[in-house]
Amino acid sequence: MKKHLLLAAVSALCATSALADVKVGMITTLSGGGAGLGIDVRDGFMLAIKQSGRDDVEVVIEDDQRKPDIAVQLADKMIQSERVDVLTGIIWSNLAMAVVPAAVNQKVFYLSPNAGPSALAGKGCHPNYFNVAWQNDNLHEAAGSYANSTGYKNSFILAPNYPAGQDALTGYKRMYEGGLSGELFTKLGQKDYAAEIAQIRASGADSVFFFLPGGMGISFLKQYADSGVDLPVIGPAFSFDQGILQAVGDAAMGVVNTSQWNKDIDNPTNAAFVESFQAEYDRLPSLYASQGFDTANLLLSALDQAKPSETDAFRDALRAAKFDSTRGDFSFGPNQHPVQTIYAREVIKEGDVFTNKIIGVALENHSDVYAAECKM
Repeated sequence: MKKHLLLAAVSALCATSALADVKVGMITTLSGGGAGLGIDVRDGFMLAIKQSGRDDVEVVIEDDQRKPDIAVQLADKMIQSERVDVLTGIIWSNLAMAVVPAAVNQKVFYLSPNAGPSALAGKGCHPNYFNVAWQNDNLHEAAGSYANSTGYKNSFILAPNYPAGQDALTGYKRMYEGGLSGELFTKLGQKDYAAEIAQIRASGADSVFFFLPGGMGISFLKQYADSGVDLPVIGPAFSFDQGILQAVGDAAMGVVNTSQWNKDIDNPTNAAFVESFQAEYDRLPSLYASQGFDTANLLLSALDQAKPSETDAFRDALRAAKFDSTRGDFSFGPNQHPVQTIYAREVIKEGDVFTNKIIGVALENHSDVYAAECKM
């Protein structure tokens, strides 16, 4: 981790040494629980900046420590003192809700490489807010669709009690046609799931859907595997992504999860990204790294057309999304969230490395339901 922090610090320092025309503030999680997610977003973003060869973009990177009050303080500093043109980087939806509305109302653009709470996709949408990853419900909707295709009729579902967790269970239930044997909200950052697993065991469920990102998912999967409960598990990519799988190990083998990205998506941009990320950081990229990379390339494509100070022209350039995405074709819906295909992936082992392979399409050219509430 220290190596990767140093690499990003050096990259940011190189950027600041130039007379930059555009200043980007990245607020992300670089320490404590969930740090791996923020590190991957940062590294993917900075790789794209480095590959562009541009010297007119300065990136200021700060650690929000996964604390909303810290994120708000950093955003205020970046907007008022650093005079950033664009903000990005936030992983967690509760932090996004604390930062984004105030930031965009101060005429700063926010490009989300991850968090996509429903409140910012519908009535709370804003012309200066773009999400390059997803709306929070999307991967969970895809999991519900996959559950239907397998014939599951009685799922037990659980997620942390915060905006993304609430969106997760809402999304799964929106598409899932079966019944529920149980529904639980856990504590954000929880590590012990003995009580929840006991409820699953007694529930009569035929399947388990869970959304527990970062270290929460690692803890749950290990404890679930050790419990002897033998029910199939479905989840979104967040608990089965590249940076997490090595820590989970054999407990994740064969689990199907949903994602809009994987390293085996067959297009030249993705192949080059996977290769160059591995060469730069000596690890396979994760979903989060791909989102950071795409977010930076969206920004760079817009900067080819206009500066953020040219507000309308810059916004139009962002909406056009004329960049080569790791996902292939990329476009925004009317609420400036992606319209995209979401895949079913299976956890496999390649040599000594746990990873995912695409096994099918869960939802094709899918957008979010909240776009109808967005009045822009």
